[in-house]
Amino acid sequence: MDRLELKKMALNVRKGIVDSIYSAKAGHPGGSLSAADLFTYLYFKELNVDPKHPKMESRDRFVLSKGHTAPGLYAALAYRGFFPVEDLVTLRHVGSYLQGHPDMKCVPGVDMSTGSLGQGLSAAVGMALAGKMDGKEYRVYALCGDGEIQEGQIWEASMFAGHRKLDNLVVIVDHNKLQIDGKVEEVCSPYPIAQKFQAFNFHTITIDGHNFDEIEAAFKEARETKGMPTAIIANTLKGKGVSFMEDIAEWHGKAPKKEEYEVAVEDLRKEGEALCR
Repeated sequence: MDRLELKKMALNVRKGIVDSIYSAKAGHPGGSLSAADLFTYLYFKELNVDPKHPKMESRDRFVLSKGHTAPGLYAALAYRGFFPVEDLVTLRHVGSYLQGHPDMKCVPGVDMSTGSLGQGLSAAVGMALAGKMDGKEYRVYALCGDGEIQEGQIWEASMFAGHRKLDNLVVIVDHNKLQIDGKVEEVCSPYPIAQKFQAFNFHTITIDGHNFDEIEAAFKEARETKGMPTAIIANTLKGKGVSFMEDIAEWHGKAPKKEEYEVAVEDLRKEGEALCR
């Protein structure tokens, strides 16, 4: 995919997020939308995965440590072909396999069930260590929230990963600077994020998480880094792409009403038209 195609696909992912959360009347749009470009690049450029063989042994592994942003992951998986796009609107419905948090037993393409913040990175570190011990070439990616990294288990896992020199591990921090209770720096500041990961023997890269050139360069640099894991600090905008949600903490975890949904759809429609010019 070229840059324009990636931007168009990211727009589809954002539409999938908005549609699914509106249909569910519940969910977490803010952090799903902020990570939409990251989800898009991972599933359409970076990850070695095959929708026809979601459990193939050689696949790269992805762990959504901030599991509440499952709508973003589901949208990327659906558009990548792991399951029908039409199923996105069944999010959180009784009987749907698309639960509010990812379930590896139900959703094709999900490598780890997540939801309890802080725990996903530990699972990813275990996968990376297993790959090293088994002599496998697959890589492991974990997406964490900047509020999530206030959890102590994140740093225990990071200490272990750095000590074991797990250069097949990439931690991505969706740094949208807001969490459910407000600004990250005011709730419990994790700053400086990059320097903290460096203290745990990580190679760190700071990027604009909405710029596909910077995203591509960061993942390339991570693949070329040997002897230590990599942490990519992706500066993003909470609610990216929906005007009334952008940079507003209250959109961390609530669904739009009908009138708001219509505005969101119009925002994304206009963005799509701009991309086609």
